Amino acid sequence: MVSLSEAQVKRFTDYLFDREDLSSKAARILRAILEARSPRLSEVAQRMPGNPEANYKTIQRFLAEADPKRALWRLCHKEAPFVLMDVTEMPRLQARRTEYVGRLQDGKRRGFWLLVLATPYRGRAIPFSFVTYSSQTIRQSGSSRNLEHRRALGEVRALVGEKPVVMDREFSYGGLLEALQEAGMHFVVRLNASRHPTFTGKDGEKVTLTIRPGERKVYRELAYLGKVRVNVAGEWRKGLEEPLWVMTDLEPEKGLAIYRQRMKVEECFKDLKSLLSLGKVMNKKQENMEKMVAMVLLAYVLGLLVGEEVRDQVYGPVFQEGGSSCTEEACSQEELDPEALPPAEPMANKEDLPSGGLHSCPQGKRWGLYSGLFVLLKQKIRMSAQVFRKLLHRVLEFFQRLVFGNVRTHV
Repeated sequence: MVSLSEAQVKRFTDYLFDREDLSSKAARILRAILEARSPRLSEVAQRMPGNPEANYKTIQRFLAEADPKRALWRLCHKEAPFVLMDVTEMPRLQARRTEYVGRLQDGKRRGFWLLVLATPYRGRAIPFSFVTYSSQTIRQSGSSRNLEHRRALGEVRALVGEKPVVMDREFSYGGLLEALQEAGMHFVVRLNASRHPTFTGKDGEKVTLTIRPGERKVYRELAYLGKVRVNVAGEWRKGLEEPLWVMTDLEPEKGLAIYRQRMKVEECFKDLKSLLSLGKVMNKKQENMEKMVAMVLLAYVLGLLVGEEVRDQVYGPVFQEGGSSCTEEACSQEELDPEALPPAEPMANKEDLPSGGLHSCPQGKRWGLYSGLFVLLKQKIRMSAQVFRKLLHRVLEFFQRLVFGNVRTHV
């Protein structure tokens, strides 16, 4: 079964942590997170070689000394075409005395929010930064949800400049868009059309967004909530239950095209929660919780990159005519349950890697069913040590270029 050794993981952590001792500890912990599929310190310690009690103390010392969030920042790819921003709830139902846990959106369940910033990668996303907040931390700091979102965007502005930020419906509020414009940042935001958002034209008259199945519409120079000047584009593709509407400060057609390319961060959250059990993060202090979240995100990226290449090796890359990159439609993920499918069978007599590697454009049902992380953690893939070493070398080269900002992320 394909798996990463501690020495192999350390080849990656050497690019993330400057101190040799921290890189070594990080490699042990990241490998154990992937093995345990959990962020809980006790479960990670069990998967590390040696005495679990000693391992537990090693993790605690590492969290006290290291800065995994800064290491995660190194994965910010400055040449990516846009930045993804999304938020997910992190329920902590029994955490009644944890200082950073408050009430979630329904006002009943306890938990906090995790807002992740990421760059697109092959139908998934590579996280590079995040912010956590809750009703409790907002109350303690005299902050607000809007200010927390602005804080996250401040980090993005410093890292990626004027690159468009692509967001989903929960970010379609005027204060955030005003903040983006003040910061000189472009945006593409999906509209929640069911709430009948308010737009006015240049003449001050109300504009109602209407569209029929099979249509595409474009509106320019509208005022959103009477304040923010935006362009709006919508399309209702046949077979879909509802239309897609986006607002942007870019040309409306470009904004719509960017959103269609949007690599769903929800898929990243899905894998983080279902495959790495991120929701089980249990640290009492917010600082340590965030450090452990950063470690899980680093483990996710490592597992994703290696798993994607393993997936290409097993199912084989298929290029479009002319070698062009795939479109969203060609590489879309099918809504099927991978658990219900038979185990993957490696390609026979495959002595070398596909030439496409990390920048190939595979197609086909079996390739599209699995995320790279699922392939690495859940499928019992077998391949020769020689092939796996070559595969890992390709991933490491990509990772090196990603850290140093010289690689074009495949979208």
